[in-house]
Amino acid sequence: MDKALDIRHLRTVEPRAFKVFTHHQLDQIEQLGGLPEEIRFDMRVVANVLPFRVNEYVIEELIDWTRVPDDPIFQLVFPQREMLEPEAFSRMATLLRGEPSRAEIKALATELRGDLNPHPAGQMELNVPALDDEAVDGLQHKYRETVLFFPSQGQVCHSYCTFCFRWAQFVGDKDLRFALGEADTLHRYLREHPEVSDLLVTGGDPMVMKTHHLEGYLSALTAPEFDHIQTIRIGTKSLTFWPYRFVSDADSDQLLRLLEKLVRAGKHVALMAHYNHWRELETPIAREAIRRVRDTGAVIRSQGPLLRHINDNADDWARMWRTQVRLGIVPYYMFVERDTGARRYFEVPLVRAWEIYRGAMQQLSGLGRTARGPSMSANPGKVEIQGVTEIHGEKLFVLRMIQGRNPDWVQRPFFARYDEQATWLDQLTPAFGEEKFFFEE
Repeated sequence: MDKALDIRHLRTVEPRAFKVFTHHQLDQIEQLGGLPEEIRFDMRVVANVLPFRVNEYVIEELIDWTRVPDDPIFQLVFPQREMLEPEAFSRMATLLRGEPSRAEIKALATELRGDLNPHPAGQMELNVPALDDEAVDGLQHKYRETVLFFPSQGQVCHSYCTFCFRWAQFVGDKDLRFALGEADTLHRYLREHPEVSDLLVTGGDPMVMKTHHLEGYLSALTAPEFDHIQTIRIGTKSLTFWPYRFVSDADSDQLLRLLEKLVRAGKHVALMAHYNHWRELETPIAREAIRRVRDTGAVIRSQGPLLRHINDNADDWARMWRTQVRLGIVPYYMFVERDTGARRYFEVPLVRAWEIYRGAMQQLSGLGRTARGPSMSANPGKVEIQGVTEIHGEKLFVLRMIQGRNPDWVQRPFFARYDEQATWLDQLTPAFGEEKFFFEE
């Protein structure tokens, strides 16, 4: 056995304090002292608009400080100047160079955030369901079989990813935030919708919650009235940002017993683990956390977006997916960076995304080719880029609807005109002279 994987002797891991830094504490991170003051000021400017949060585990274990600022994990969690449009950056920088009040900073930040598309793909307008003709703000029901649930206690993360498409959850604006604190409302909605087979608990990160809160939402689903709920998915970055959650936190064993209970009740339990780089899988504590989760009978599936500055090359994806397969994780999705937040810094052209995906797949065996992508979670549904081809002299993108608001769209292939610059679905135009894509009707 690979010596790096042979950690079953790890019976106990010493509890570790969870210390986190926010943008008010950027100057307290010792390693940043080696960076020029100009760069540190740039970080403060951006962190007053986009959310910033990082913990000591990420700082000490995952970032290679000899490579900063180019280190991929540093780019993953620390704000960079180019994440804001030049005019937006200049306005906030000018304000901060004076002596602004907190209210003045908040007012400008709120204005600038309004230009960053805080809720893409119709999340607020089209996805929120109703009970008794009233919107249920902590649920989204975009696809027939799947309900997304945002528990109010899980709407932060152990650290924040700079690319996050749910950044609006973390900036303290109640008008931008999804959250539901009542288990009864969740359970009632699921009882009234027998067509739902999958519950996705998301955030933020549900794994920031104490286990007893999670139990309050999930234990009831083992009752016969919820037999139609076949799969319970939990979206989390904790296997990267705080693997102690599954190993040595005070209620980590209680959490694992909850997963076991759900599995024994016949549910398919899947941790939808967010991974962006192979280095996130390399620490002994991260691998111990993976082992302990898998021992419960839960499945770990990996997903994450393709990001400029972090993982925009085929070799990194191939290495990450190979390592995941070796550790028992199922590669699930490569996403295209969403059209929100700091997309201008991270996005790559769709043709380049497909080339990177294809280049990674060419390095894998069949077990690693379970990852679908590159996939855009767009307004009509999940759209996969299947390739580039030429038909009757016209160069085209070949696309497929993996999932759709309308179930009749699922698995339907379609074509778009080739565009070297396009980075999102709404920048593509139909092929063969068609005026609209089929889903635009």
